[in-house]
Amino acid sequence: MSDMTRREWNKMALGGVAGVVIPGETKKINSKFNGVQVGAQSYSFRDRSLDELIKAMAEIGIGSCELWQGHVEPKGSRESLREWRLSVPLDHFKEIRAKFDRAGVELYAYNLSFRDDYTDAEIERGFEMARALGVTRMTASSTVSAARRIDPFAKRYKITVGMHNHSNLNDPNEYATPDSFARAMQGASEYIAINLDIGHFTAANFDAVDFLGKHHDRIVSLHIKDRRRNQGMNVPFGEGDTPIKAVLELLRRKRSPFPANIEYEYAGKDTIAEVRRCLDYCKQALGG
Repeated sequence: MSDMTRREWNKMALGGVAGVVIPGETKKINSKFNGVQVGAQSYSFRDRSLDELIKAMAEIGIGSCELWQGHVEPKGSRESLREWRLSVPLDHFKEIRAKFDRAGVELYAYNLSFRDDYTDAEIERGFEMARALGVTRMTASSTVSAARRIDPFAKRYKITVGMHNHSNLNDPNEYATPDSFARAMQGASEYIAINLDIGHFTAANFDAVDFLGKHHDRIVSLHIKDRRRNQGMNVPFGEGDTPIKAVLELLRRKRSPFPANIEYEYAGKDTIAEVRRCLDYCKQALGG
């Protein structure tokens, strides 16, 4: 080590050199604006493979990911998927985590949608997968009735599960209304929580800002998209009725510990360009 390199190393060790990356470590991508972590649901990149989605997030500059099961699991029949879940080595998930780490993207949560036809072994295996991914949070487009079966595993593994809503008001067993969340959490542990999709919530004609303010402590993540009221379509950010700016401002004021995850679902031409557009909208709304 030369004298110059030694002096630089000593300064770095003493905190005198800002932004220096220690050899062998990857610099984490920073997409936190005025205290609000903006991330992405990897479903936004559903037209890409796992490796391609990680590359795209790094290119856009998004540093937090909620990983959709479609980027992890093979395509197949219901029975073949069950068999895969029960037999796939957990090292598969550790390798996935390592890929995110190398790219400087935080893996925040695993999105595995437990349904009523999941066996207990399949539910538990989902928590083993999440633990192998190194996350303490999951999200699930699940059912209200499944929450009771999920809760004991969530408590055992100490992994919080945020239930994800859609806008289907015709099925009381689906998450769509404030009441459906309340029924799932009634009598459950603190590990049964909320993954609020503010676009779907708006399309179902509910107030996302009001709900967020009242249930902030039970929310594990947000999905940020823009939809129109009355079951309206997905549209580019700023063109619908979803109060994205007001929600982000509330997160800033409350210093929320959970991310606002972009979920790109409207019709666009290029995924990377559109997700970058969504990110720029959120960044501008936060004054970042």
